[in-house]
Amino acid sequence: MNLKIIFKVLGLLLVVEGFAMLLTSVVALIYGGNDTVAFLISAGINLGIGALITAATWKAKKDIGKREGFIIVTMVWLVFSFFGSLPYILSGSIPRFTDAFFETISGFTTTGSSILNDIEALPHGILFWRSITQWLGGMGIIVLSLAILPVFGIGGMQLFMAEVPGPTPDKISPRITQTAKTLWGIYILFTVLETILLWIGGMTFFDSICHSFTTMATGGFSTKQASIAHWPSPFIQYVITFFMFLAGTNFTLSYMAITGRFSSIVKDEEFKYYSLITLCFSAVITGGLLLSSHLNFEGAFREALFQVVSIVTTTGFATADYLVWPPFLTMLIFALFFFGGSAGSTGGGIKIMRIVILAKNGYYELKRLVHPRAVIPVKFNRHSVDSKIVTNVLAFFMLYMVIFFVSTILFTLIEPDMESSMGAVATSLGNIGPGLGSVGPAENFYHISPLGKWFLSFLMLLGRLELFTVLVLFSPSFWKE
Repeated sequence: MNLKIIFKVLGLLLVVEGFAMLLTSVVALIYGGNDTVAFLISAGINLGIGALITAATWKAKKDIGKREGFIIVTMVWLVFSFFGSLPYILSGSIPRFTDAFFETISGFTTTGSSILNDIEALPHGILFWRSITQWLGGMGIIVLSLAILPVFGIGGMQLFMAEVPGPTPDKISPRITQTAKTLWGIYILFTVLETILLWIGGMTFFDSICHSFTTMATGGFSTKQASIAHWPSPFIQYVITFFMFLAGTNFTLSYMAITGRFSSIVKDEEFKYYSLITLCFSAVITGGLLLSSHLNFEGAFREALFQVVSIVTTTGFATADYLVWPPFLTMLIFALFFFGGSAGSTGGGIKIMRIVILAKNGYYELKRLVHPRAVIPVKFNRHSVDSKIVTNVLAFFMLYMVIFFVSTILFTLIEPDMESSMGAVATSLGNIGPGLGSVGPAENFYHISPLGKWFLSFLMLLGRLELFTVLVLFSPSFWKE
């Protein structure tokens, strides 16, 4: 195993995190916060350690194998979260390391679960750092590295495959570096557009850019304790809904839209089901709210649409507390915890593509029972899906559900309330943010014990890297030559 290249990549990416902290220190200085020094010290630590590691491993062999790729991807999230918690601790905003680490890994994994009880009291630098952790984590620290590491002669295909382990990790360009740059270009473009629209809609420029960061990352951190409910403006809520939906869509389709290939979007099967699921759930919940509340049609539709898009894309913003809705509507929202966005999006969860393949395979299995000699392949986007991919999807789904049930049982030892345990585990594994019970959209995770926070942090990492990337490290055969 090429340990030197592992440390070299980690060192280079620590330097990237250090520069992100320097940028945040400028924001803190502009707003006159008392957290400027904390960010400068944190940036110095990151840049210093990153530079030392990079210098010590500069002559490392540049080949990254499959094992190195899995180790690097997992370690990057852990290392970034460890060093990313320094500004919280040094500024005194979150003095306990467990809480600071939980908040940071929740940011980088774009989960959005928080332990903060008074967000408005935090200095602007800390609020900006919370947002930028999600923005970096959204497109993926590894995808960022694909655009940077080739400058140093380090290939990135194995990193890309480990970071994007979905059924079909489409590439926009034959060159992985160009793919990463194109994805980041689209990501930045959408972030800028949303910032402008939110600013026009009445948010301050600071709030606009922070919410654009966390919307495009499908992260859900807000600068307000009440989340998006702080702004009752229909314009702001519709803008955020639109960009959440966009962020939950395969970014390859966004590239096609920008380049004028709209027919490819119309024909894309995953996008059709993604849109259909969003519309159907929104319609049913709208009807339920009209019957159970005093909202008019537009208000009920906006509230339903916002929450459905927020949950299905795993963003986790809130304009309403869905726990006070009728139980049937709350259960519909909980069902969405297990959908997730499209493959190739910044969303977490199981992903729409996997669910469609599962449903089709189940249907075709019934047909095979009736016609045992017939060859009936599973098709997606009018192409036959390789049997290995179908097997991978089945394995992923079964493993996901087993981890959910086992983790829920274990978490009841920490959080005796079953509803809260189910919500905490589901939201952490799906990288969503709010859960059920005591960790619902009107609450937070502050009251969870330190052991519970570490357990949920592991689930966030597991869900963000889609299970296999992390679990393969626990296989004895992985470490054998």
